[in-house]
Amino acid sequence: MRALAVTSVKNEGAFLLEWLAHHRAVGFTDFLVFSNDCEDGTDAMLDRLQTLGWLTHVRNPGPWEEGPQWAALKAADRHPLKAQADWVMFLDVDEFVNIHTGDRTLPALLAALPEATAITLTWRMFGNCGVVGPLAGRVTETFTRAAPAVLYWPWRAAMFKTLFRNDGIYGKLGIHRPRAPDRARLDGARWFDGAGRALAPAFATGRVFSDFGQDNYSLAQLNHYALGSMADYLVKCDRGRANRTAEPFDMGYWIERNFCAVEDRSILALDSRGLRDELLADAGLARLDTAARAWRHARFTELMQQEPWRALFGRLLLAPPSRVLTRAEAALVLRHARPANTAADRM
Repeated sequence: MRALAVTSVKNEGAFLLEWLAHHRAVGFTDFLVFSNDCEDGTDAMLDRLQTLGWLTHVRNPGPWEEGPQWAALKAADRHPLKAQADWVMFLDVDEFVNIHTGDRTLPALLAALPEATAITLTWRMFGNCGVVGPLAGRVTETFTRAAPAVLYWPWRAAMFKTLFRNDGIYGKLGIHRPRAPDRARLDGARWFDGAGRALAPAFATGRVFSDFGQDNYSLAQLNHYALGSMADYLVKCDRGRANRTAEPFDMGYWIERNFCAVEDRSILALDSRGLRDELLADAGLARLDTAARAWRHARFTELMQQEPWRALFGRLLLAPPSRVLTRAEAALVLRHARPANTAADRM
């Protein structure tokens, strides 16, 4: 089985090797990585990884009509690796697939859902955990507190990414789900969620978020480390969004994702340290990893010379972890956002 992970990166060198080692351990056999406008050496790191046979690197220079991410997706649709893949998933470098069944790999997940042609992995938001300076360790070992398994608000926390069979039912990649379905073949689409539940037909054509108020994670989840440390969040804000239609990074983005309500170390049960050590044993990659971390320190220092960035950093220091809303509190929001008698309004 060939499983392809597609991603688009800019200035992610400090996190790239951990992400890559983890997803190789999960069972992705191929990686198609697009880079643009890198200042931290991520592109050089990707070149080295390609030389070592770990991935395929495609430079994605602008300008782009819809942003670098959509340009990368369109290029990925035309790439030979996409045609050769049995399963495909688009991921960001702050998203880590976390499988809870069998040996925690993709084959184990697919064995648990043999009828599936698409599996939605719902985000589980991992909070900042009070980490202030640029990250010195590893993402999965540092940020170990998250939203509870059942979260009623915000709706963005229920968004998912889709692992789908590359069987021709869908003609195009999308950020959250495959697009351009062949309507004549949709009867063959079998969508399941990360809890193993068969999903309604709406998921096969357009849904991008899971139902509210239920545990979507018993088989698999997508750990979303959207914030990182406070310093790294400033650097992320400075970089900007890869999808031009998305809202900007700001305190609203932070508050809707900074959940530290429960401890979740389950991702560490899949040990990828050996693969990570193998990568860092390469002198070139080790040097580039160190340089990328140094770049983040320097960029944070540069940003802090400007009042708007100092003000944002101060707000991050002031803000506590986000409070988990009760079912009744979330309903106050949802009843004004959804037609009557929907599942969300019956919470």
